[in-house]
Amino acid sequence: MSKGSNAPVPTTALRVELGWRSGPGVPDADASALLLVGGKVRSDSDFVFYNQPVHSSGAVRHEGKRDVGGRVTDCLLVDLARVEPAIETVILAASADGGAFGQVPDLCIEVKDAAQGTVVARFDSTGATVETAFVLGEFYRRQGAWKFRAVGQGYSSGLEGLATDYGITVDEPQQAAPPATPVAPPVAPPAATPPPVAPPVTMAPPAMPPVPPPAPQAPPVSLSKVTLTKASPSVSLTKQGGTSGAMRVNLNWQVRKQFSGWASKLGRPVAMHNDLDLDLCALYELTDGSKGVIQSLGNAFGALHQPPYLHLDGDDRTGAVSSGENLTINLDHQRAFRRILIFVTIYEGARSFADLHATVTLTPQHGAPIDFSLDECTVPSTVCALALITNTGSDLVVQREARYLVPERGVSPQRTVDYAYAWGMNWTPGRK
Repeated sequence: MSKGSNAPVPTTALRVELGWRSGPGVPDADASALLLVGGKVRSDSDFVFYNQPVHSSGAVRHEGKRDVGGRVTDCLLVDLARVEPAIETVILAASADGGAFGQVPDLCIEVKDAAQGTVVARFDSTGATVETAFVLGEFYRRQGAWKFRAVGQGYSSGLEGLATDYGITVDEPQQAAPPATPVAPPVAPPAATPPPVAPPVTMAPPAMPPVPPPAPQAPPVSLSKVTLTKASPSVSLTKQGGTSGAMRVNLNWQVRKQFSGWASKLGRPVAMHNDLDLDLCALYELTDGSKGVIQSLGNAFGALHQPPYLHLDGDDRTGAVSSGENLTINLDHQRAFRRILIFVTIYEGARSFADLHATVTLTPQHGAPIDFSLDECTVPSTVCALALITNTGSDLVVQREARYLVPERGVSPQRTVDYAYAWGMNWTPGRK
């Protein structure tokens, strides 16, 4: 499609993929959506992005990134049948993180039928220079049906400028005002003392009804996030202000193709079945010396308000970012933690993580969310260490591991992780 053109789209679930080609010096990019009435959002909840991934109606969901051979996509799922009748337009936007879109090659937006995978519309954005945010396209209602328009409108003020343009209240750090220079007050000449005067007699004014306090306002939207990489693999939760409340750890994934690459090279294709079952797990060590594992195997789901202060949600096989595999850590008891190792195992459906793209997101109740993607697996691994959380006594640090491990014959994935990180536990066979 050319800029400004439009095309009809089916009123169904559509997968919107923001795509570009990665490489050295190429900034990261993020997809977002805004649901508008009269050209503005009704409230900050009508903004869907990495910090607010699901709209309250369920019509729009941010599903996260995947990287296939250097081609990166960030995906939004838009179910037009579930968009509220008052919503007139769904804006589809992109923001650059760490540079401008002039440094992002092959930027495009592609709309696909979510069920069939067929391409409904595609717009390739060219000619970008200093823009750090773009409205690439929009869905809009016309005579009872939905259409897609290729927009291509750029902003040099980033995601913040784009969001505020549509009525979003953005939380930005306030800079302290410079200290005022003290000035001595002028000295007035002494005044003559007047004779005392009797105070006038006044009637008390009628009592006024108390003024009700103003309704509490929703907190502004925070656009901050932390992405861990090989070059910058760790972050301090203490410095981020994320040392209290509940922190959710989410794992979501997509299967790249039908067969796993390492097995195909060995001449033994291994199918990645639709019933692929990944299990998010955690090894913990507390300051009192107790150790254990959190996993669905053996129903070791843990507890949030008593030791070990970790809890695993129910098992999930979809990999969707709105569900996926979730583990919650109670940071109100962070002093009880010595170290926590988050890892994932393949329970069934595949023999390796090859051709599987996964993203890990840690979302503390306070502070910026932390995310990272796993590297491509090139070994016959059934277990991957994701992140190590360490309490140093003065700091709580999250370290990106993204480390694929290959169990020895007859050794379980859990024991393999234990050996790799010297946890020192005893293991017995278990099942779900």
